[in-house]
Amino acid sequence: MKARNKFLDPRLQFISNISSLVTSVFDLDHLLEMIIESVTEVMKARASSLLLLDQKSNTLYFQVATGEKSDDVKKFEVGLGEGIAGYVAKTGKPLLVEDVSKDTLWDKKISESIGFDTMSIACVPMKIGDDVIGVVEIIDREDGNPIRREDMEMLEAFAGLAALAIVKAKEYRKVIDENTGLKSQLEMKYQIVGESKEIHKVIADALKVANSKTTVLIEGESGTGKELLARLIHRSGQRRDLPFVIVNCGALPETLLEAELFGHEKGSFTGALYKKIGLFETADGGTIFLDEIGEMSQTMQVKLLRVLQEGTFNRIGSTMPITVDVRVISATNKQLKKMTREGRFREDLFYRLNVIQLKMPALRERREDLSVLAQYFLRKYTSERGLRRLEFSAEAMKAILSHDWPGNVRELENAIERAVVMGDGERISAADLPIGKSDSGLQSGVEVGMTLKEAQDIFKKEFLTKTLAYTHGNRKKAADIMGIQRTYLSRLISEFNLRL
Repeated sequence: MKARNKFLDPRLQFISNISSLVTSVFDLDHLLEMIIESVTEVMKARASSLLLLDQKSNTLYFQVATGEKSDDVKKFEVGLGEGIAGYVAKTGKPLLVEDVSKDTLWDKKISESIGFDTMSIACVPMKIGDDVIGVVEIIDREDGNPIRREDMEMLEAFAGLAALAIVKAKEYRKVIDENTGLKSQLEMKYQIVGESKEIHKVIADALKVANSKTTVLIEGESGTGKELLARLIHRSGQRRDLPFVIVNCGALPETLLEAELFGHEKGSFTGALYKKIGLFETADGGTIFLDEIGEMSQTMQVKLLRVLQEGTFNRIGSTMPITVDVRVISATNKQLKKMTREGRFREDLFYRLNVIQLKMPALRERREDLSVLAQYFLRKYTSERGLRRLEFSAEAMKAILSHDWPGNVRELENAIERAVVMGDGERISAADLPIGKSDSGLQSGVEVGMTLKEAQDIFKKEFLTKTLAYTHGNRKKAADIMGIQRTYLSRLISEFNLRL
């Protein structure tokens, strides 16, 4: 018994070494070749092969083969239940035939066709759970002796490895396919649509800077697609497979924005119950998109400038500097140059951010894209809702082409989405679109006989609703537009029970 253990140990060690490769090598063909070559070497076999089962045709085909006739044997297929390999695949039971000439299962057709004399065969199934997916077989031993029964355990171990390799490769392929599919969906979701020379120019300029680390400032009105342009730059460059992190600088007060960007240590301030990794750290190696950069406070501007100059920052509550490699793309709907002259934005930060400046054109500057965008959004929302094909009526398209679209592409998309949801029939009518002559004004329900307060309340509620819709629920921006304090706006929202 001890002598046998000494004999098996090196071979078991060999299997162990191959096993470690199963979880790290995802080229299935290469991995199966390695396993079968190892079978041949360790088992001292004249030839070996791995056959996979085609479930649709119920046939076995030679995926890998070794030996002097390996190329010839790959031309053949074996029916399920046919010969020794077919029997093992059908029954799921291993089989050792020490003398094939005395076994009724032996089918000498392949052996005779390729001119390969066979004496003994050992064949074991490869299984995933209870399902047979193929077989591994060895033919004869190099020393001329028949294959031994003690070799079967070793052969089954190799077959198990091969089955595991196939499982791992399928799982890996599934993840890759899903990842590719998700990337494709994301690219479609964040696609910049348009045929105008204005949009072609800004896309061409964005592609020129994609592979550099240079900071980019994207200017443009709200709703023009500045984030889409930033995404295009990121996914077209060398950082495409690394993080793309979005920060809305206008949505957070200064203290929260600092914690979001740079993170904090546990206990660094009241409520800091755990260590938080900041978004700059999360974006390391990739891109960070700072939207509404013009809303950033002077204090935060200084801290951002340090990151741009030195590539380092400190978490709140820590003195340990953190170094990152992050590309910064920022965006604004404000005139930063004017803000620097007025002292509301640091000039040194402006020049750091504005190395490359791109401008997303307003929709009124690319009117030839209106019909293309409208059709794109119509297809998008009919597809999402599983609806049959809808079309725009002539009056609806005329309304779309004649509207000014102050909210730009975002307003157009929202209008089309509403029309798809609220429309009735096979065509989108002009009435289905939330646009028209009265769109820029207030459609108040004020009537003679109301008190002044009742009329004022109706006006206030509608005015608040429209302004908040325009800012997409951004209370700070809505308060700035209306020239009131944000706290007062919050009280009005509560008073009129507005649902955002």
